[in-house]
Formats: sequence, C-alpha cells, structure tokens
Amino acid sequence: MNLTDMSALRPLMEKHGFRFSKALGQNFLIAPWVPEDIAAASGAGEGIGCLEIGPGVGCLTKELCRRADKVISVELDERLLPVLGETVGEFSNLEIVPGDIMALDLERLVGEKLSGLEPIVAANLPYNITTPVITKLLTCRLFRSITVMVQKEVADRICAGPGTGQYGAFTLLCDYYAGREKLFAVPSACFEPRPKVDSAVVRLTPRPSPPFPCDEALLFRTVRGAFNQRRKTLSNALASAFPELGKGDISAAVEGLGGGPNLRGEVLSLAEFARLTEEIEKLIK
Repeated sequence: MNLTDMSALRPLMEKHGFRFSKALGQNFLIAPWVPEDIAAASGAGEGIGCLEIGPGVGCLTKELCRRADKVISVELDERLLPVLGETVGEFSNLEIVPGDIMALDLERLVGEKLSGLEPIVAANLPYNITTPVITKLLTCRLFRSITVMVQKEVADRICAGPGTGQYGAFTLLCDYYAGREKLFAVPSACFEPRPKVDSAVVRLTPRPSPPFPCDEALLFRTVRGAFNQRRKTLSNALASAFPELGKGDISAAVEGLGGGPNLRGEVLSLAEFARLTEEIEKLIK
C-alpha cells in the first residue's frame, strides 16, 4: 500500500474509526518523496537504532524500517495502533511503543530497546510539541543525530544567526547542544489535512561535549533573562533576571563585552553569552 495515498488510506482509517485530531497536531504526508528524503538524510542504516516520534499511518516508519536495524516508534494516539498494525506490521525490526514521548524515560527506552545499536532520531514531529520534544532529545545526550520535520518558522528559529528576528533562547539552546542544519523545505501541499504553514526538515548533530566550560544552568538563566524582555537593553533585562546582583555590576559585566550600554541580547553569539555567564558567576560568588 502507498502510505501517502489518502484515497487508499481512507477506507483503512474508516475501518478503525480514525479521524484526524487537531489537538494532537495530526497532518499526514501525501507526498512520497518527503518520507523517503527524511529517511535518507537521517543516516538510518546498518548498525543504527532509530527512534521515531508520532508515526501517524507509518509512511516514514516504513522507510526507516527498510534502512535501520531497529525502529522504535512512539505513538500517543491509541486509535492509530490498529492502523499501524496493518500498514507496517510486516516489519520484524519495528516496535510500536504506545505513549507520550514527553513522559517516557528516554535513557531507559534506548537502553532497553536499542541496546548495541547507535541511536538516532527521525520524525515528522507534531506541531504542538515541537520545542519541548527537541529540548528533551538534545538535553538527554543519547543520540548521534536528530533529523526532524518541523514548521518552517521553528526551523528558522533553530538555524538563526545573531541579530535576526528568529534568533532567540531556543536557538541558543540548540546551538549549545548540537550543530544545526536546515536540509530542505516541505510545502503545506504535501500534507492532509493541509496546514496553514510550510514545513522544513532540520538535522541536529549533538556535540560530544559542551562547547564552553561555563556553568550550564547559569548560562541558560542568562540567556532566558536576555530574551524574556527583548525590548530592554541587555543590562536592564539581566538586572531583572538577577535581582540578587546590583545593576551596576550587571552593567559592568555587559559592557565588558564591548557593545556599549545599549547592547541587546539578540546580537550576542553563544560564545559571547558564555563569556558573560562567566562574569556573572564571579559576581554571584
């Protein structure tokens, strides 16, 4: 069965009483080249164990199973389980795990299900959980690569550079944990139901170790403080984020970056935020 052909899939979905759920962000692919290209870009192959999130009817699942040694697909919507049983039940290297990816212990899941394999992630992520899922996948530091389809707006945020409108705290989190690459665009016409926005596929390649030696928790407190009040200067934003420090000390630490008193957080690189964090850590101590 062509799993991107809705005319073929509708009778199967009706058979099992399935209807699309807006609440779960369900938009299924109807362009066969998309799952093929995602699977090819993911690095799935011999010796690879792949985690997929939100398999839907299984069009990407099928391509991953053809390449990887093992595929674990986590599906929240139990109505899709019997559908998946018919669309991808033929693959002996596939295990469907019912559940919420945000509630699962990824270290345990990978250790139990993908033992002896090099773990990667490949997924068409539901739009409504994109940011928290990517954050969880990065911070667990379990995967060799993470190749996901997301809204174009989110892809732009992930891959943005300093001084752009898309640049923000999430950009810096992704940059801290991984190399970032936008691979290709996926127009909204490739989905059913058709969403109002286009998508894009990005690949995140987790770093083997932190890129800077500063305190990680303090770094992200600094970053969040800088972007929580984007209209304020960096000094004023961080004075609100660090009420235990004097505004004069914060201003001196910021001006040490060489940008002057009107410097704003959105122009700082990750390396500059790391330098600023080290200065703030000295003040706290």
